[in-house]
Amino acid sequence: MTDNKEKLDFTQDKSSRRPKSTTPSTVKKPENKDALGAMIKVTIDGKDIKVPMGTTILEAAKELGITIPTLCDHSDLCVAGVCRICVVEVEGMNNLQASCAYPITSPIKVHTHTRKVRQARRHVLDLMLAKHYGECYSCVRNGNCELQDLADQYGVDFYRFGHMEKPEKGSDDSSYAIERDMDKCILCRRCVRTCVDLQEVGVYDVLDRGEETHIGTFLDKPMNEVICINCGQCINRCPTGALHAKDPSDVIWNAIDDKSKHVVIQTAPAPRSAIGECFEGVEPGTPLTFEMNTAIRYCGFDKVFDTNFSADLTIIEEGTELIQRLYGALVEDKGEALPQFTSCSPGWVKYIEHFYPEMLKHVSSAKSPQQMFGAVIKTYYAELNDIDPADIVTVALMPCTAKKFECNRPEMNDSGFKDIDYGLTTRELAQMFKEAGIELPKLKKSDFDDPFGTQTGSGVIFGATGGVMESAIRTVYELVTGKKIDDLFDHANIMPVRGFDGIRYAELPIEEVGPVPELLEGLVPNWDWLKGVTLKVAVAHGTANAKKVLENIKEGGKLSECHFIEFMACPGGCLGGGGMPIPTNEEIRAARAKAIYAEDEASEVRKSYENPAIAKLYSEFFTEGPCSHKSHELLHTGYNVRGKKMV
Repeated sequence: MTDNKEKLDFTQDKSSRRPKSTTPSTVKKPENKDALGAMIKVTIDGKDIKVPMGTTILEAAKELGITIPTLCDHSDLCVAGVCRICVVEVEGMNNLQASCAYPITSPIKVHTHTRKVRQARRHVLDLMLAKHYGECYSCVRNGNCELQDLADQYGVDFYRFGHMEKPEKGSDDSSYAIERDMDKCILCRRCVRTCVDLQEVGVYDVLDRGEETHIGTFLDKPMNEVICINCGQCINRCPTGALHAKDPSDVIWNAIDDKSKHVVIQTAPAPRSAIGECFEGVEPGTPLTFEMNTAIRYCGFDKVFDTNFSADLTIIEEGTELIQRLYGALVEDKGEALPQFTSCSPGWVKYIEHFYPEMLKHVSSAKSPQQMFGAVIKTYYAELNDIDPADIVTVALMPCTAKKFECNRPEMNDSGFKDIDYGLTTRELAQMFKEAGIELPKLKKSDFDDPFGTQTGSGVIFGATGGVMESAIRTVYELVTGKKIDDLFDHANIMPVRGFDGIRYAELPIEEVGPVPELLEGLVPNWDWLKGVTLKVAVAHGTANAKKVLENIKEGGKLSECHFIEFMACPGGCLGGGGMPIPTNEEIRAARAKAIYAEDEASEVRKSYENPAIAKLYSEFFTEGPCSHKSHELLHTGYNVRGKKMV
């Protein structure tokens, strides 16, 4: 397999995400272009350091281990310099400077905590608090609020400029996924930059001026009437409780307490790598998969299932659909919609629905692992255990706020019941544990419940960008060639599709083919038509990168030649989802990815088609095989024309 990502000039590097601010007129500009690559000496609080020209004072201070408070700054976002809490004193300048937006272009001396600086920061903080409705005890971010932390650090003991005593703007809870409480907004604009620059969706903007300035949607419409894709990235970067996910935990507790209900939960792979971050002393990337199972049972859930099972199921169904499309295009000349797009990220699906509806025919008809599992639980599992589906409450632990919207889509009830009743984020489950008095890291380990207990490495890597593609290649390659993918890639680790580059491209030549396996008998007569074909694939994470891919395809660019493309709405994939612990940044996402791939390496079964629970499901329930009438009825939606014909 070849990695040709260097030929595609799409990757968003850190410098493009965080453009340097324009040079202040009071700062001496370099006299020649050669100076642009120079190292500049800067002295901060008496400590000397040399930094590349253009480095901000804030970045230089971090290298020296000096803490400067910030609110509008975030490592994932472009520079704004609007909150002014990070002001510092630069010798020779009359005014204080915002350290996050001041590029170092000549030697300077900086002081970060003079009396003038401390007073200015305190005044800025007091002004924010005056316009902030601070019911901290009832706030979802109590104990994890950047404004609250600063008030503590700067010893706020009274409201110098008054305080908002009651809500004025009110909250918007119209969305299934995201709630907005603008009385807690501090106008840092992180949500605006996240939605516009990082995701290129554009739900939020700064509206009005002066005292009336506020963050709003188009025409200040409620969230359920705008183009929000429910990804929740704005929540992950909001420093206060102005944005948060809609929490169903009280309703779930009620279901657990109702003895007539059989409450089951499925747990996605990404939360396991991160839920420990919600507990003191646990480093990012500490896997607590099996401790979490114990805690869930302690809370009173009847069964704990592994979403890795339905991730494997998704690979079988989505991979079979890809084979159908390829056969239709290469043999039957039917003009199939290629490349095929993945469909397991609900934020991505909503993005293409809003912005590229003409390309929906490319989206796989396969439901996401969350929704497939719900359909299987309320049919196969209910029959197996003689339980009335009406008495089963299905909960999905997900890293994603968009999953809350997805489970409420009207088409997600093919079993005759709602596939998934409630979507629960990583943060929300951690709060349930705390409410039950559970210290998660201290618990003993326990396994998942049968008949879906077998986990595979292919399922767990769904949690990282490129994981769906890697899982699909592991299975499709072996089913088509009859050879082990391990012979082509060491330990089946398909490195060309891994990593955090915004867009990745790779090719897999199919030089030999084997017999059609029993699972796919009747689907195609043989694999001879694939011999000599080079499978071209791509991976994109974050909808800003998805936009680049779709535009390239529309223009007939290189990516239009692909056969299969994985899209994830969130930066880093599910491990960077809008329901994951706060804070999140590049370093934390990398730590979570490391935990996910370590679990993959430790798995005894690392290919989806080898999962014995999957084989049992097809032998006992979907007996006509993948993409059959019954599987389309329960496991697919109506996007794909071929799928509709089969039903």
